[in-house]
Amino acid sequence: MESSKRNFDCHAFATDDELAEAAAERFAARIMAARTESRLFSVALSGGRIAHRFFAAAAKLIAAQGAIGSATHFFWADERCVPPDHPESNYRTASELLLETLAVPAFQIHRIPGELPPAAAASRAATEFANVMARNSIRPPRVDLALLGMGEDGHIASLFPEEPVNTQADPAIFRAVVGPKPPPNRVTMGYFTLAAAREVWVLVSGTGKESALKESLSTSGKTPLARLLGMRPTTRILSSVHLPLK
Repeated sequence: MESSKRNFDCHAFATDDELAEAAAERFAARIMAARTESRLFSVALSGGRIAHRFFAAAAKLIAAQGAIGSATHFFWADERCVPPDHPESNYRTASELLLETLAVPAFQIHRIPGELPPAAAASRAATEFANVMARNSIRPPRVDLALLGMGEDGHIASLFPEEPVNTQADPAIFRAVVGPKPPPNRVTMGYFTLAAAREVWVLVSGTGKESALKESLSTSGKTPLARLLGMRPTTRILSSVHLPLK
C-alpha cells in the first residue's frame, strides 16, 4: 500500500561534481564498514548521466583505502537489453569506471544478462539475486542499497510513467519492460524490490528535471519516483537540480 506521506531527506549540491563526490564518500564509507565487519553488503547500481562521475569518484576513494574485500556484491537496478560490451550497457559503464578499477572478483558481480531475450534475462537475474540472498540468510531478500537516478519524466531505473496499474503492481524481483527511450527493451527491478531495499539514494542531476523533481517530492505526485517515495519509510535524495523557492 502506498502512503500519502512523503518520507525523504533532501541534500542539495551546487554542481554535479559536488553531488557525485558527496555520494561517493557516503558509498565508500558503507563499503569499508562492510569489509571491516565481514558482512554482506548488496548494492543495486544504475546508469544515467551522473553515474560516470559517481563511479569514477567512488573508485578513487575506495582504492585509496585498500582492497574492496569480499563483502560487497553488485547487482543492477536496471539494464538495457544489449550485450555487456555495448556502449548503452549500464554494466559496461560500471565495469569500466568502478569494478575493473577495484578489481572486484567475478563472483561478487551479478549483472543482468542483457544479451538474452528480455523475459529470460529478467528470470536469470531474479534467480541469481534470490540465490545470493538465500546463501547469506537474507529473508526476505532485499538489497542493502539501491542507487538510482531520475529522468526528465520522473522515471527511476526503467520504471516509466504511464504504466498500467497491474503492471506497476507486479511483485517480480525483475521484469522486462519496453520503455519510451532507446534502446526500448530493458529489464528493471520492480517497485516492490526497490521499496524493500534497506536504503535508496536517488541522485538527481542534469538540466530539464526541475518540474519532474518538484512533482515527485509533492504528496500529490504521480511520477515513478513519487510512487516509490510513497512506498518507503525513508529515501535519500541527493540533487544538484535547483527547485524554485515557491
